[in-house]
Amino acid sequence: MILESAELRVIELPLKFRFETSFGVQTKRSILLLTLRSGGLEGYGEGVMERLPLYREETLAGAEQLLREVFLPRVLGRDIPNPEALEAILKPFRGNRMAKAVLEMAYHDLWARSLGQPLWALLGGVRDRVPVGVSLGIQESVEKTVEAVERNLEAGYLRIKLKIKPGWDVVPLRAVREAFPEATLTVDANSAYQLADSKVFAALDELGLDYIEQPLAYDDLHDHARLQARMRTPLCLDESVLSAADARKGLESGAGRVINLKPARVGGHLESRRIHAVALASGAPMWCGGMLEAGVGRAHNIHAATLEAYSKPGDVSSASRYWETDIVNEPLEAVCGEMPVPEGPGIGVTLNRAFVERISLSKQELRPQ
Repeated sequence: MILESAELRVIELPLKFRFETSFGVQTKRSILLLTLRSGGLEGYGEGVMERLPLYREETLAGAEQLLREVFLPRVLGRDIPNPEALEAILKPFRGNRMAKAVLEMAYHDLWARSLGQPLWALLGGVRDRVPVGVSLGIQESVEKTVEAVERNLEAGYLRIKLKIKPGWDVVPLRAVREAFPEATLTVDANSAYQLADSKVFAALDELGLDYIEQPLAYDDLHDHARLQARMRTPLCLDESVLSAADARKGLESGAGRVINLKPARVGGHLESRRIHAVALASGAPMWCGGMLEAGVGRAHNIHAATLEAYSKPGDVSSASRYWETDIVNEPLEAVCGEMPVPEGPGIGVTLNRAFVERISLSKQELRPQ
């Protein structure tokens, strides 16, 4: 498959609500959007990196430059028969997994469309719909938190994840647990705590949480293992797993018992499948996380979550929760706690071109040099 041309955009989407985490507050998303073309077909990839390096080290500006000046010039005009061949071209460049994922996932979409196959089938998926939970940002008050949980449970979501930070953790969680004693609850700290916060962890350990996500440093496994050894509640690794090797070390060392896998965090679908294999062999449950993706990234995540080890509800909730208008034409909406996999070849969605043009901050057409 010869990659004939590419279109690289930065778009900006306003969120329907204020989303607060331990990093800060978001009211909009700036997104790197890549279109690859070959033989009259298009494949789409979406970047999850932020403008500032708050989640991991990568930034939108850095990823855009790498794609424009380094990665795309090396692949455009070349006959690349499969994702493994693309990976070999990018392998000499260290790190920058989110930037690589934009290209790798766009290629996966294009490759699957060229074969007339849905992406989930080529990845080895085993289901046509995936269980869905919801991620709730830090609310204005304990009362607002309880109300938000109630609304989303009534909407049918199978798991409620609450963002926490020092000073906003045990009190709202206790209130939610008292109001909903049977609900599947988790918390996400986004690396905001230290081992010294033992009183907080002891209190959280009494609340019947399904897991506690990435409580310690974003690049740490050692201290997570120390914390997990003294807690009944499973720890879930997110930021600290960038590869299958990380997943193996994290599970073998006892740093966590659950993995949140975001394909765009680890370099794309190939490395995601390797991490999936590690989790499956270890008997560790997985789920697909989210980074406030628009329709392209959400569709990729839905297809990825069809694999066997993704046994816990993920963050691929309805697109209409986040956006007044999505960037794809096909609705991505959960029904009774499950998200149907988009039908058709590739990721099964098409760009809403007119809307994408309106929200584009920049656009670059790239062809073989």
